[in-house]
Amino acid sequence: MMNLNLTNQHLIEDRLSSETIASGGMLTVKRDQVRLPNGHTSQREYVVHPGAVVVVPLLPNGNIILEKQFRYPLHQVFIELPAGKIDAGEDILATGQRELLEETGYRASEWVNLGHQHPCIGYSNEVIHMYLARDLLAGAHKRDDDEHLEVFEAPFAECISMIKSGEITDGKTIIALFFAEKFLNSIG
Repeated sequence: MMNLNLTNQHLIEDRLSSETIASGGMLTVKRDQVRLPNGHTSQREYVVHPGAVVVVPLLPNGNIILEKQFRYPLHQVFIELPAGKIDAGEDILATGQRELLEETGYRASEWVNLGHQHPCIGYSNEVIHMYLARDLLAGAHKRDDDEHLEVFEAPFAECISMIKSGEITDGKTIIALFFAEKFLNSIG
């Protein structure tokens, strides 16, 4: 893959200074002063995120394991795939395995890397890694005390219909399902 920074030097902004505006348990908000390609200066505010993993858990019957979870920033219950942030020093695949077990109780013996996505490029450096998990074995979940969600399964085709109808609007879930669909169609 071509490195876009090498072929697009004329578009690069250079950081002149950086300050932390706010810092919490997971996120940090920064304000940088930058030199623009035309030589002028400007500022950029953005969120520093540790990264995350989203998992598409595929059951032998073709169903997908999904979750219903209340998301405070939008004060709404969303349908999502299992996902979570990468802990400091944690391997990306280990994060997916941990999150799948914690949230759903499932373990998988086959993991397929589907790629990654940048969900909020205008204001965050977050990267979400996507995995397809197969050969699932059910067990007991290990949710954190502050984690409240409902796990259910739905046929893959129904998941795609829920995207089209607007019932699934979570970006990471939509993209991961489409990547999984493309991968599964490519192997027959």
